[in-house]
Amino acid sequence: QVQLVESGGGLVQAGGSLRLSCIASGSIFSINAMGWYRQAPGKQRELVATIANGGSTNYADSVKGRFTISRDNAKNTVYLQMNSLKPEDTAIYYCNAIIKFVGPYWGQGTQVTVSS
Repeated sequence: QVQLVESGGGLVQAGGSLRLSCIASGSIFSINAMGWYRQAPGKQRELVATIANGGSTNYADSVKGRFTISRDNAKNTVYLQMNSLKPEDTAIYYCNAIIKFVGPYWGQGTQVTVSS
């Protein structure tokens, strides 16, 4: 079994910063891509950012220049540094990992609330 555990969410004022972390544990041979998705109330889950095993990244247009995704392969951990936060960034943020030979896994989510 594989588990993904997120941390770092919370309440922040507009313009502030938060750093999310997600640690993967369990029967992991290797992790391909890791990423962050978010779901706001009444909306579909959407991609925020992904990072491949080799380090190439992909961002949603809405967060480019404000969010930075990174990973520590030795620790099976992915991070999301979120700067210049806006109220529209308010959502539950989910970690995703594509585990080699196993498939995709999701974390339980962490709430990010940005007040205006």
